[in-house]
Amino acid sequence: MSETNELRIAVIGAGPAGVYSSDIFLRQLGKLGEELGLGTKARIDLFEKLPVPFGLVRYGVAPDHPSIKFIASALEKTLDNPDIHLYCDVEFGKDVTLDELLERYDAVLFATGAVEDKPLGLPGADLDGVYGAAKFVEWYDGYPTGAREWPLDAEEVAVIGGGNVAMDVARELMRNADDLKERTDIPDNVYEGIKANKAKTLHLFIRRGVAQAKFSVQELREMEKLPGVQLIINEDDFDLDDDTIEEAGKDKLTRQMVEELFAIREMAEDMEDDGDTDFEGNPADRKYYIHFNSAPVEVLGEDGKVKAIRVEKTTTSADGKMTRTGEFEEYPVQAVYHAIGYKPASAPGIAYDDRRAHLANANGDGRITTEASGEGAQVRERLYATGWAKRGPVGLIGSTKSDALLIVTNMLEDLSKAAEGGRVAADRDPESIDRLLASRGVKPIDFAGWKKVDAFERAEGAKEGREHKKVIDPEQMRALAHA
Repeated sequence: MSETNELRIAVIGAGPAGVYSSDIFLRQLGKLGEELGLGTKARIDLFEKLPVPFGLVRYGVAPDHPSIKFIASALEKTLDNPDIHLYCDVEFGKDVTLDELLERYDAVLFATGAVEDKPLGLPGADLDGVYGAAKFVEWYDGYPTGAREWPLDAEEVAVIGGGNVAMDVARELMRNADDLKERTDIPDNVYEGIKANKAKTLHLFIRRGVAQAKFSVQELREMEKLPGVQLIINEDDFDLDDDTIEEAGKDKLTRQMVEELFAIREMAEDMEDDGDTDFEGNPADRKYYIHFNSAPVEVLGEDGKVKAIRVEKTTTSADGKMTRTGEFEEYPVQAVYHAIGYKPASAPGIAYDDRRAHLANANGDGRITTEASGEGAQVRERLYATGWAKRGPVGLIGSTKSDALLIVTNMLEDLSKAAEGGRVAADRDPESIDRLLASRGVKPIDFAGWKKVDAFERAEGAKEGREHKKVIDPEQMRALAHA
């Protein structure tokens, strides 16, 4: 038996939150470990239910985000660390239990992300042709257990949402398939699907005003460069009062977003003046309407299928308070996509805060509690949450770094107070987890296995003059990784 004296940490989820936390834990331990009485050595085992790592970066963001390649390569560099051990294709709660982890690890950190949509909650939400963004994103990102085909036969489409996911969905629905293929890693089924897409008119509905949207400037710039697409706005939406302009100016990111939206307003005017063209002055064959202060209230149907969407005009004050006006308009559409937020995943044996949609943790500090809130909520030792699992589905990928630093600081503080410098797991044999999984017939995919999948994807992409081409079949991934 090869017992070791290093700290042992289990991380559940190999997306950005899990990988950043692993990296920051090792760095902070290196800096502070001696003075905290913890030493500077730790082994981190990173468990991921999918056959490949990177979670949200690979499967939750539109394929045409240029910044994603940089994030993925940074995450990969982190995983190429002898103190971090990747266990893909291992599902927490099914292949390994919480008690089994606590027996072998000094602390367990949940970085489980989100895979489900918040329900739309409008009359008509159950009609044929209403889709949650999460499932559509799974399709175009080639999620291993996602749909392989997608019905893109609606000529008029609505997208509901004022954040980046809504922008992603709208952009992919307006995309030219050849243009998308040329610059991304989309698999063949997605290329064929988008090539056959019949959408000619898209309406994006944002409940609040121009200054309250949650778009990143990056998203807006990608929206501006869609071949064959004319952007159309309502001039009245941009008539902001002085208080709203002043409020927007207080936050740098909001100010930049508003400035970019005003640039889009000018673009839209030029497109109209030039005879309904796209951003390059070419004739546009698709129209993309951006509606602010527009709250959908009902999806209208006929014979069980979507036929229109009913929208109420709203007004938004400088402090972001939305007021309904009682003025309604109907738009003919045959499909409705809602991107109104994700519901972070639950974890077996861990309490869930339904109101805030995340794992129950103490005052947002990442320490897991016995229940969501109230006087009975007790901190559960050695259990932590980070990323969306900790705070709910808000914030960009970069927010997970500041999250990770906070959680890691708390973990180190707690470990330093624990007996024997935090080394509390009874079973300290690093090979114990491998024997346990092998006894169940579970074959984890490690970092070397992922690199084989990645090499194959690069080789397949190179055949078509592309950097990468995604493998989407989980069985093929397993075969490549274990070859």
